[in-house]
Amino acid sequence: MAVTIEDLYRSYGVLADAKDNLSQHKDAYQVILDGVKGGPKEKRLAAQFIPKFFSSFPELADSAINAQLDLCEDEDVSIRRQAIKELPRFATGENILRVADILTQLLQTDDTAEFNQVTGSLIAIFKIDAKGTLGGLFSQILQGEDIVRERAIKFLSSKLKTLPEEVMTKEMEDYVFAETKKVLEDVTGEEFVLLMRVVSGLRVLQTVNGRQQLVELVVEQAFLEQALNPTDPDTVDRLLQCTRQALPLFSKNVHSTRFVTYFCEHVLPNLSSLTSPVAELDIQLEVLKLLAEMSPFCGDMDKLEPNLNMLFTKLLEFMPLPPEEVGNGENSASEEPKLQFSYVECLLFGFHQLGKKLPDFLLEKVDAERLKDFKIRLQYFARGLQVYIRQLRVALQGKSGDALKTDENKIKVVALKITNNINVLIKDLFHNPPSFKSTVSLSWKPIQRSEAHPCVLAALSGPKRPSADEIGSGGSTNKQVSPQPRRDARQIYNPPSGKFSATIGNFTYEQRGGFRGGRGRGFGGRGNRSRGRIY
Repeated sequence: MAVTIEDLYRSYGVLADAKDNLSQHKDAYQVILDGVKGGPKEKRLAAQFIPKFFSSFPELADSAINAQLDLCEDEDVSIRRQAIKELPRFATGENILRVADILTQLLQTDDTAEFNQVTGSLIAIFKIDAKGTLGGLFSQILQGEDIVRERAIKFLSSKLKTLPEEVMTKEMEDYVFAETKKVLEDVTGEEFVLLMRVVSGLRVLQTVNGRQQLVELVVEQAFLEQALNPTDPDTVDRLLQCTRQALPLFSKNVHSTRFVTYFCEHVLPNLSSLTSPVAELDIQLEVLKLLAEMSPFCGDMDKLEPNLNMLFTKLLEFMPLPPEEVGNGENSASEEPKLQFSYVECLLFGFHQLGKKLPDFLLEKVDAERLKDFKIRLQYFARGLQVYIRQLRVALQGKSGDALKTDENKIKVVALKITNNINVLIKDLFHNPPSFKSTVSLSWKPIQRSEAHPCVLAALSGPKRPSADEIGSGGSTNKQVSPQPRRDARQIYNPPSGKFSATIGNFTYEQRGGFRGGRGRGFGGRGNRSRGRIY
C-alpha cells in the first residue's frame, strides 16, 4: 500500500520523539524512504525528512541516497529543486565524493532555477569538504558526458575564485593545478581558455615561479616544437589562443622568448598565407598585435640576428616607396601607395624592442643599399604621417567628454595614438646611430599619460591646439593650425578616408566554439562520452 501524508508525519513524529533511541526505529525511517514512491505532496515531504534523519541510519545510507536521487530526477521541477537543496546534508564522511559527483551531473539541467540550486548546493559542500567536492567535479570532467564536463569546467572557472582562503587552502590549490594538468591533455579551445582562467586565479601561482609554471603549461598546448601549417585554421586558432593566454603572464622575470622566436621563425614568413579561424578577423593584424605585445618581455634569443632580420624584412613590405616623379617634378598618375598604419605600428614596435638587444643591426648587419632603401621608405611614411596627424588633430580640436565617445571620434583618437607612436619610433631610427630609447604605449592598450605625446593628450583633454611644427617636433608654440593641410603636404600624400576600422583600437578576439576535428592530445574534438546516469 502506498505511503500517505499521514504515514509520513506519523513516522516523522516517532523519529523526532525518539531522541537517543533513533536507531531502534528503522521501520519508521523506511516508511519515509518509501514516500518517494507516493504523489507530489508525499515526495516533497520525503525530500525534507530523508536527510534530516540520514546520519542516524548508516545501514540505510545507500537506500537513503538513492531515494533522494530519485527525487532529484522527478518530473516535477519543484520536487527536484527541493531534493537538490537538501543534498548537502548527505555530504558526510565517505559520501562527500558521491554527493559531489551527483551534483556535478545535475549541472546539465536547462532549468535556470534548478541550475542555480545545484550550484548553490555545490558551493555548500565545498565548505564541508573542498577536496572531496573537487574530486567529484574533476571525476566528471575527466569521465562524464560532454554537457556535464562543459558545465563543470564553467562552474570551476566562475565559482572557484569566490571561495574564501580557509576553503581554498594551498593544499586545495595544488590539487586543482595537478588535476587541471590532467584535463588539459584532451581539451577543446574553449575548455582551454576556461581552465587557464581557473589556474591563473590560484593564489599559489601568483609568484614568479608560479607564473613560469603557467607559461610552461601553455607552451605544451601551443606545440611550439612543431612547424606551423598556416592554411589550417585549427592550427592558427590554437596558436592564437595559447599566445593570448600566455600574454598576461609575461614580465621582466617571466620571458616571452619562445613565443617571440616562434612568431619570427614560423608566423612572419607565412603571414600572407595565414587562414583565419574567424571570418571577420584580420588574422595578419591579429598576430602582429600579439607579437608586438610580447616583444618587450623577450629575453636572450639564440637566433636574434636572423629573427630581427625577418622583422625588418616584414617591416619593409608594409612601408612603401614613394611614387615615381614625372619630368615636371609632379607625382605620376599612378595610384598613391596606401600607408597601413596599424600593421606598421606593430612591426615597428617589435623591431624597436628587439633592436635594443642588437643596436648596431642597421649599421653593421644591413648592407648600405638596403639601408638607404629603408630610410627612403621611412621618410616617405613619416611625411605622410605628419599630414594625417594634422588632419586628425584638426578634426578632434575642441572636442571633449561625450563628443569624444562617438564611434567616429573614438576611431580618430585611436588613429592619433597609432600615428603618434609610429612618429616617435621613426624619429628614433633616424638618429645616427639609430636609437632605441623612446617608449610608447601600444594604441590598443590603455594610454600612459607619462608616455603620451602632447598631441594625443590634447585630443583627450582638449587644450589649445598646437601648430604643425609642434606635432612634428614636440616643441611648444601658440601658432594656430590652419584647418587645411599645406598644399605641398597634400601632394606628398593624401590619406584615404575610412582608413581605420571601428575595431582598430580593440584586441577582443576570443575563441569561438572550440576547434574543428580531432587532433589527438590537446585542442582536439572530444569524443561523445554520454553514458547515462552513473550515480
